[in-house]
Amino acid sequence: MTVLHNPVLRGFAPDPSLVRVGDWYYVATSSFEWFPTIPVHRSRDLAHWEYAGHVRGAAPGDSLAGVPDSGGVWAPSLSWDGERFWVTYTVVRSVGTPYFDLDTYVSTAADVSGEWSAPRRVASHGFDPALFHEDGRLWLLNLQNDHRPGGQRFAGIVVTELDRDTLAPVGPTRLLLQHDRLIEGPKLLRRDGWYYLVLAEGGTGWEHGVRVARSRELTGPYALDERPLLTTRDDPDVPLQKAGHGELVETPDGQWLIGHLTARPLHTPRGRRCPLGRETAIQAVTWDAEGWPRLRQGGWHPAVDVDVPTRPHPLPPAAPPEDLSWPWSTLREPPDPSWADTTARPGWIRLRGRHGPESRWASSLLAQRITEHRAEAEVTVEARPVTFTQAAGLVLWYNPEAYLSLDLTWAEPEGEPQRGQQWRGMPGAGGRTVLSLVERDEAGTRQVAVVEVPVGAAATLGVTIEGAEARFWHVRDGARTAIGPALDFSRLSDDHGSRLRFTGAMAGVHARDLVDAAFTADFRGFRLTCTPD
Repeated sequence: MTVLHNPVLRGFAPDPSLVRVGDWYYVATSSFEWFPTIPVHRSRDLAHWEYAGHVRGAAPGDSLAGVPDSGGVWAPSLSWDGERFWVTYTVVRSVGTPYFDLDTYVSTAADVSGEWSAPRRVASHGFDPALFHEDGRLWLLNLQNDHRPGGQRFAGIVVTELDRDTLAPVGPTRLLLQHDRLIEGPKLLRRDGWYYLVLAEGGTGWEHGVRVARSRELTGPYALDERPLLTTRDDPDVPLQKAGHGELVETPDGQWLIGHLTARPLHTPRGRRCPLGRETAIQAVTWDAEGWPRLRQGGWHPAVDVDVPTRPHPLPPAAPPEDLSWPWSTLREPPDPSWADTTARPGWIRLRGRHGPESRWASSLLAQRITEHRAEAEVTVEARPVTFTQAAGLVLWYNPEAYLSLDLTWAEPEGEPQRGQQWRGMPGAGGRTVLSLVERDEAGTRQVAVVEVPVGAAATLGVTIEGAEARFWHVRDGARTAIGPALDFSRLSDDHGSRLRFTGAMAGVHARDLVDAAFTADFRGFRLTCTPD
């Protein structure tokens, strides 16, 4: 037996789809507006996981330009038909509107790290689709939406048979189940003559859960289990909260597991907040005398430590990336040498500044997932900004309305007011090179501190995260020097603000040049260290 420690994928890794192929277990997770699209991890023992690749080309044209924050690629479902991997997912282009405005796609590959077929659009009733393979037939499950005034936004689970070759519908779409509580994310399996429909229930926040229904016929009718399989909605003190969005998998020796979404909250004076985002966990499952799945430990609360029927198979430590591959992520497009160059100055990353942090089109941002409540990031940046429209530095990022950044930029001479004359910083025109600490939330952007630094000198910037606090610093005369007060890191979470938010906090580097898109900054020695509690 092996003991796994949940979450097994830590930090921003939501909506897991778990599948076993031979001795390997695979998990695909949502990527939303981030690249790489649909990261896939694999493990042999369920305790130790490694990045195995991603679904290249999941975003048609390799672009998510213009999609809203927390839009993009939602809830992939990974499956295996005995010969190939299949993935279905939805690209969501509206968030928080009556219309879903989405496209559902299917792609296949012989290996998750290999070449994925070009995505083909299929019937797009709603988000969080899944595929079910049986006797050479292919079925697409989804939720449906009634956008009309008075309609139900989550109006039940539907199934459509698809032609395996053309992916065209075969016969009508059928309604499987409607429920008075929100249900979505359907997964289907067959066991002992029953079809089991595994559903995400109650939304993806504190009320989240997993509910199961079953039928003797694939097309229903389905009867709901009287109790949830998994939830923490009844107890805010369970360490793993928001438990839901699950998928059942059988081990080679006939035991069962469920991979599911979860989150580890910070308890702050402003309430519970989960800046690490929604993560991936695994539980052991048994079947009761009536044929319903139950958590092995009893009840419906997820366990942190779980015995699983595997032998320990630790993976070697991951080597630091030599390029801009995983664990680096970028917004709405993959990294491109035109704005993220690792060859111009060996050992450095050169970013060309483009749009500002509010942009949905051209963000020069490289970031990595923060995976623990204690973390530290550090980087050295070298640049010569000559106008306030140019800046580059270290950022803690959730989205354009939730970030903290320490940037090397230009400012007017001390005591001189801001007059919006961006040409004032040109050589010989005066001004200062400064480090500017900024915090952003829905209420607006605030400059927290400004520190003058030598023109053209490399600056080493850092931030230390302890729970809900983030403290920025820079290295001066060989020692760390604090910049500004402690800032509220917990604002970088799903749980802060009034809008729907679904991702997680990242640490990274960015650059902007709002006028010429020509300013460059060089970064060296980026380090993100996350320390488990």
